Amino acid sequence: MPLPLLALMLCVFSVGSAELVIAGILPTIAHDTGVSLADAGLLVTAYALGVVIGGPVVTLATSRMPRKPLILGLMGLFVAGNVLAALAPGYPVLMAARVLSALTHCTLFAVCIVVASSLVPPGKEASAVSKVAVGLNLATVLGVPLGVLVDQHFGWRATFWGVVALSTAAALLVALFLPRDAVPVTAAAVDELRVLGNRRVQLAVVITVVAMAAVFTAYTFLAPLLTDVAGFDKSTVTWLMLVFGIGSLLGNLLGGRLADRALMPALTGILAVLAAALVALAVAAPTRWACVALMFVFGVAYFAVMPGLQARILTSVAGGAPTLAVSVNISAFNIGIAGGAWFGGGLLDLDLGLRVVVAAGAALAGLAALVALGELVRDRRAGAGAEPVAEERETVAA
Repeated sequence: MPLPLLALMLCVFSVGSAELVIAGILPTIAHDTGVSLADAGLLVTAYALGVVIGGPVVTLATSRMPRKPLILGLMGLFVAGNVLAALAPGYPVLMAARVLSALTHCTLFAVCIVVASSLVPPGKEASAVSKVAVGLNLATVLGVPLGVLVDQHFGWRATFWGVVALSTAAALLVALFLPRDAVPVTAAAVDELRVLGNRRVQLAVVITVVAMAAVFTAYTFLAPLLTDVAGFDKSTVTWLMLVFGIGSLLGNLLGGRLADRALMPALTGILAVLAAALVALAVAAPTRWACVALMFVFGVAYFAVMPGLQARILTSVAGGAPTLAVSVNISAFNIGIAGGAWFGGGLLDLDLGLRVVVAAGAALAGLAALVALGELVRDRRAGAGAEPVAEERETVAA
């Protein structure tokens, strides 16, 4: 991996680890701060709201800032938020620290994606996005377990200090290796806002929401599916989830390569595979070997779709102002995640069973595939492939 992309990937890894590790250290935080586990869980909710609501606002406010100083500034603010979390005397300050960190998340990811796509030749944007997004894979399979391990031996504050050290190292690599003139800033805030009127961008965001809702309708309840339906022992769930994590890592890289070759055909096909994998998982969950194999396929399909979703935004903008659109799409990921978890939980409250929940995720994935297929057909009819048609390109540039 080229050093500039490595630096951006490590930024995503450090921020992703800080976002996800909190779930694993909530019991310790609740005990030490004297709040209930439910109240401690609001630290997760507040972070998500900061990403969804604050992210696009911060992105818009910083639209004219040079990209390299902006990344360094956001990483500096993120480090400050985690220092505050590590030193927090109580729950209110810790909550404030989490919100402060969350405000950097969406814009940082969006800028890293846009900058990464600018560092590679045309037609390789999805592969660049997938390399940066490897940071999220590593956050899941490496960052979170290490953070929980540190918490178990040294306490939750040490976990935040670990995030501070990792984030500082990532910022240093950005300072050393990212070209200062990466992605010249030419777009004003009004240009960023105008891009949101692009129909392709709007439908890409819709596909993102539905696809992520599909994934997290099923993924949120994967652990009980393994124990209550497949019959695995609880002690093996962590290792079984690693199978999913390995699949997601491979899927991320595969999805980037496929999207570079044929963006919308690849995106449509991967969503169809995701739907099929979830249908098969719902049917075959009681069979252990099949359950494990399908978890791997589920992980591959889940992360294979992500580079294509972001690349669709970048190609739809066609030289316009993509950062806000990418930021909104990142917010859409979080909306889909929250919506999927809520939908799956609602189905369980109706006593429909875990296999029905997974099947419902498959139905949502099928819906996302149909929307993507409609876009593919429209692109081909317009004779533009995955690129915007001329009139939309002129609208974006206007």
